[in-house]
Amino acid sequence: MPTSTSSLSPASTAAIPALQAMGFRSALGMFATGVTIVTARAPDGSLVGLTANSFNSVSLSPPLVLWSLGQKAGSMPVFSRGSHYAINILAADQKALAQRFATRDIDRFAGVAWREGAGGAPVLDGVAAVFECANRSQYEEGDHVIFVGEVESCSWREGAQPLIFHGGRYYTELPI
Repeated sequence: MPTSTSSLSPASTAAIPALQAMGFRSALGMFATGVTIVTARAPDGSLVGLTANSFNSVSLSPPLVLWSLGQKAGSMPVFSRGSHYAINILAADQKALAQRFATRDIDRFAGVAWREGAGGAPVLDGVAAVFECANRSQYEEGDHVIFVGEVESCSWREGAQPLIFHGGRYYTELPI
């Protein structure tokens, strides 16, 4: 897969002291996000998936989205070398699925309904939306890799309520 680097001057690499790091993490948690499960198929045919809330749109033309993964994640080789992945946006009734795909050392796909999407990436049933992506580029930043996917197909469920993550907890729609 192509890897891109920034032409901007390098940012400071000063480490945040441990006490401040927890504060940094807590402050980041105040930004409410949707919840996704990113899925792919490994070269041996096995299925890989993980819960992520680091998803964002990048461009409408071409249609691009991004997400990030820790460099030390066990699934990094599959995502970094694979041709495709699917970003499944979870619906409000899928909290258990989000927790399942965040759990280590289990068969995350056992009993989970899905269909084969672009490049063999699993598309989960019942999601609010899905983006089937070609693995376009990757950027190493800090302790994560930012993946930019070119959307080959997307679909959504009209009226689906989103699953939201905020302050370390799951929510459905927040009232105004």
